[in-house]
Amino acid sequence: MTAAAASGDHRSPKDIFYDTSAGAAAGAIAATFVCPLDVIKTRLQVRGLPEMQPSGRRGSVILVSLQSIVRNEGVKGLYRGLTPTLTALLPNWAVYFTVYGHLKEVLHSYEGSKDQLSISSNMIAAAGAGAATAIATNPLWVVKTRLQTQGMRQDVVPYKNIFSALTRIAREEGFRGWYSGLLPSLAGITHVAIQFPTYERMKFYLAKRENKSIDELNPWEVAIASSFSKVVASILTYPHEVIRSRLQEQGQVRNCELQYAGVVDCVKKVFRKEGIPGFYRGCATNLLRTTPSAVITFTSYEMIRRFLLRVSSEEKKHPEKSDGEIEPEKGENTKSVNPSNIDRTRFIPLDNADKITARR
Repeated sequence: MTAAAASGDHRSPKDIFYDTSAGAAAGAIAATFVCPLDVIKTRLQVRGLPEMQPSGRRGSVILVSLQSIVRNEGVKGLYRGLTPTLTALLPNWAVYFTVYGHLKEVLHSYEGSKDQLSISSNMIAAAGAGAATAIATNPLWVVKTRLQTQGMRQDVVPYKNIFSALTRIAREEGFRGWYSGLLPSLAGITHVAIQFPTYERMKFYLAKRENKSIDELNPWEVAIASSFSKVVASILTYPHEVIRSRLQEQGQVRNCELQYAGVVDCVKKVFRKEGIPGFYRGCATNLLRTTPSAVITFTSYEMIRRFLLRVSSEEKKHPEKSDGEIEPEKGENTKSVNPSNIDRTRFIPLDNADKITARR
C-alpha cells in the first residue's frame, strides 16, 4: 500500500509504522460507527430471522432486530463485542499490512517491474496476509462473536470481559476453542484475495483516467474504489462468514439441538434446514454494514497515512533546535526561510542542501 512497496524499494520500519497506525485508526473509526449493524448481522448468521409480531405492521428485519435488542438489552446491547473488535484491530492491521507490504515487495523483486503488480501477484500478497492475520487474531474474533450473541441465551453464564472470555474458553473448551471457526476463516482469505486486487486496480484505473498518481486520488475517488471492491468481495464470499459464525458461537451452548461436528457437517445441516438462503442470512445487513465500513476504513487509512507521511517529510526538511529555531546550514549565517521556497524544494533531501546554496 505504501509508495515504497509500490516501487519495489525496501520498506522502512517507519513505513510499516505508518501503515499499521493509519490502518488501526481507520479500522477503529469504522468499527465503532457500524457496530450495531455488525451485532445484527452476527445474530442473523447464528439464529436466522427474528420472530415477527403476529399483529401489527411488519417492519424490516433490521428495524425489528434493533427494536428487539434495545428492548431486551438496552442500547448497550447494540455495542456488544465492540471492545474485542477494537482490541483485535491493532494486531489485525499490524499483521495484515506488514505481511501484505512485505509480500508485495518480494513479488515486485520477483517480477522485476516498477509498474503496478499483476492481478495474480496482488491476489497472492492479499491471500498470504489474510492467512497470517486469521491465524494470529482468531481468538479475539471468537470472543467478539460470543459477546455479541450471549444476550440471546439466558441459560449461559455470560462472559464479563475479553480476558474472562479467553480464560473460560481455554478452561472449558481447551486451546481448540480459541481457534473454532478457523478453517472457514482461512477459506475467507478469498475475500481479501478478491477485495484488495480489485481495490488496487480501481485506484490505478481512476488515477490513470485523471492522469495523476494513486497518492493524488481525492477522498471521493478512494470511496468509489473501496465500496466497489468491498461489495464484489462480500457477495462472492459471504457463505463462509455464516459457517464461521455458527462454529464460533456454538462452543458456549450446552445441550443444544444445533451442534456442528465441523465445517462439512455445518454446511450440510444449514443446507438441509434452510437451503441456499441459509448461507446468505444477514447478507443484506452485511452489505449495509460493509459498504460504509469499507469507505470509512480505506478513505481514513489513505488520508491518515498521507498526513503522517507529510508530517514526516516536513520534519526532515526542517530540523529544529530544542528552542524551536530552525537549525542553520553549517558555515552560513542564520536567515529567514522564504515560504515560497518550501514548495519548490519539497522533495529535495537535506543532504543536497549544499547544492542549493551553491547556486547563489
